[in-house]
Amino acid sequence: MRDVVGQPQVTEPLIKSLEQGKISHAYLFIGPRGCGKTSVARILAHEVNGFKYEIEDDYVDIVEIDGASNRGIDNIRELREKAAIAPTSGKYKIYIIDEVHMLTKEAFNALLKTLEEPPAHVIFIMATTDAYRVPVTITSRAQTYTFKLADTETMFRYLKGVAEKEKIKIDDEALKIIVKRGEGSFRDSLSLLDQISTLSQETITKDMVVSAMGLPEDEKINELLIEYASGNVVKITTILRDLLASGVKAETLTEELIRTIINEPKPEYLSLLGKLTDVKAPFAEAKLLVALSNKTLNTSSFVRRLESEKSHTLVRRENRPTDEPLGDVRNIDFSDSNQKILTKEDVFTPSKTTAFDWRGYLEKVKGLNEAVYLQLKKCRFEFNNQELEIYPEKKIVKTILARDNNKKILIDAGGGVKITIHEIGETPRQMKKDETLDRISDIMGGEVKNDGGGSPF
Repeated sequence: MRDVVGQPQVTEPLIKSLEQGKISHAYLFIGPRGCGKTSVARILAHEVNGFKYEIEDDYVDIVEIDGASNRGIDNIRELREKAAIAPTSGKYKIYIIDEVHMLTKEAFNALLKTLEEPPAHVIFIMATTDAYRVPVTITSRAQTYTFKLADTETMFRYLKGVAEKEKIKIDDEALKIIVKRGEGSFRDSLSLLDQISTLSQETITKDMVVSAMGLPEDEKINELLIEYASGNVVKITTILRDLLASGVKAETLTEELIRTIINEPKPEYLSLLGKLTDVKAPFAEAKLLVALSNKTLNTSSFVRRLESEKSHTLVRRENRPTDEPLGDVRNIDFSDSNQKILTKEDVFTPSKTTAFDWRGYLEKVKGLNEAVYLQLKKCRFEFNNQELEIYPEKKIVKTILARDNNKKILIDAGGGVKITIHEIGETPRQMKKDETLDRISDIMGGEVKNDGGGSPF
């Protein structure tokens, strides 16, 4: 137990309880994956029985159970029956239940009966990554210990020791990359070290690890974030093209960007986090490009672009009749408290159409049925000649909105206007193109077919 690294908040109390002979009949180990819960459970089981600990040993009095594979009530009933049998060679019969949160409700109830009146010779050591899924009736009858991911310094020292013991020649910079990628998980970090240990008989360098794992250099990640903050789409595109051409995957780039932002959070980067979580196949490369370029699509820049166009406006007075012509945006006093700047999503006024208060319409739908409102928010629209044309982007949205009772809600909220729900793939006929999106489309070579993926570069 004293040789366990990085979990003093767990090992020190356990060592004291062992020295004092205070043994509990139930332990609950909680914490992230790969932080040593199961390993400590095995060590504790051996020390309680006075067994010498070897990774490959097999004692009949120490039983390991995978909660994910043995989660039913019949499995726990069988366990209870066997638990009643006295241990063979040790003082205790010990059951280590990994992923205990995977047990069914009925299985937990069966386990609870044993925990309430445990045989004197039985000890349960339960481990879980999701403590909130373990019933309070179980946790209240167990001594709970919380494991943590290892900090960078602890993990570096640990891996360096392992490398020296296993005679793996690796320089410190290369080892730091493994520490970073392991994210505090002992299991993941050891797996990565084992993976790169065969790269060379000589000293393994940082460049070797970066190349073998397909990682971008830190300088490129920082450069991407700087260009994102400045809104330089051309430079972002160039950096991405070079990184992808070098073999770095878009998903790997995304992971590195997220890690960098979380480790060194800056206000100008935080809004990017939510967009990065959506970067995945298909078209991961295109999604990453759009996420990094999307800073240029904010409301203020959108309004500034429209200020130079005489035929369009996104400004209306609260009390203006919806069919009254709107003036040139440049001639309106923006300091007037009765005026409101709206984004493209709030009101859409293509030429030869009448302005429509989309935001107000959404609020009316929400008042009638919030579920319909949530689906309608995902749609584009066009309003022309007292007809509201709705353009869903997903089949499920179209299916929900087209139901008779839901379409009636849309009609009622619109005060009797005609409602048309278009097929998937159709877009508003007079939707004004966005210059930034046009540039991205050009970079991607025009229309991208849904063939399951591929680089836009």
